[in-house]
Amino acid sequence: MIKVGIVGATGYAGVELVRLLQSHPEAEITGVSSVSYEGKSISEVYPNLYGICDDTLGSEDAVVEKSDVVFASLPHGLSEKLAKKCLAKGVKLIDLGADFRLDSAEEYTKWYGKTYEEKDLHEKSVYVIPELMREQYKGQPIIGNPGCYPTSIALGLAPLVKSGIVADDGIVIDSKSGVTGAGRGLADNTHYPNCNEAFSPYKIAAHRHTPEIEQTLSKLAGKKVNVTFVPHLLPVNRGIISTIYAKLTCSVDAKELHKLYSDFYAREKFVRVLPLGKVANLRDVKMSNYCDVSVHADEHTGRAIIVAAIDNMVKGAAGQAIQNMNIMFGLKEDCGLDFVPPAF
Repeated sequence: MIKVGIVGATGYAGVELVRLLQSHPEAEITGVSSVSYEGKSISEVYPNLYGICDDTLGSEDAVVEKSDVVFASLPHGLSEKLAKKCLAKGVKLIDLGADFRLDSAEEYTKWYGKTYEEKDLHEKSVYVIPELMREQYKGQPIIGNPGCYPTSIALGLAPLVKSGIVADDGIVIDSKSGVTGAGRGLADNTHYPNCNEAFSPYKIAAHRHTPEIEQTLSKLAGKKVNVTFVPHLLPVNRGIISTIYAKLTCSVDAKELHKLYSDFYAREKFVRVLPLGKVANLRDVKMSNYCDVSVHADEHTGRAIIVAAIDNMVKGAAGQAIQNMNIMFGLKEDCGLDFVPPAF
């Protein structure tokens, strides 16, 4: 059994890891930590776990000592030090934060206001969206788990940008997320009276996921890709839906686009290309590791319109992190992740 530790276990992504790992046949949780709730059992913080996981929240060091792999669910700027501790003990790390996502230290400083303090660690890390980059994992002890918005967008755009039939500028991404995407910390825009019965964009053309999105798309395209990215806050708990507009460089109809996507993802269990005429809906992927993609052609403007839906807490965070753990330890990628989305 893989001994798993979770640092930051009482955040939304952290507790989702706890929930999902209960069903993993090859992994057991051997340690959980939380600065805010150290000494309490995790089921005191999240009563849904009573009798299922009543582990006491200990220190970060204690979690590292008992683990083969540690999931870090921490704010940016905190994972490098944890990674250094892990590597010193021969423990692997999967970081759900931003510290190992960007190749460029300058971009990290620009968008996150911090610097890479342990630059050598970044040479031992790899960023992995499994369906697109699994072959890039070659035994590195650190995996940077992708962000939620970038996951939906990369899976939505990959077949197009790799095929070279869309312009590498002028891509417009309109994404909408449930409030869990903002994390468990208190904020005015996620306060119930402000987000309920409301809907608006935020961080227009200034969201921190922009460089990650462009980095991934540029690698897929083999050239620089710029995007306009506008996120919105939905008054729902979980889910992301990204509607993507891209100018086609040749005449392609909806059937041809659909075949391109169907062929591209034919062997990918967790990406479901919907039949023509269907539209991806975040309800249909809730609580699961699936990404639903619907493909549309606007022949009037010569644009492809792609809709991608994920659960931001599963495929956009904890589920994808477990999928990456499965890759790291040579397991089947769907091990412990074979959840059917609820009907409502």
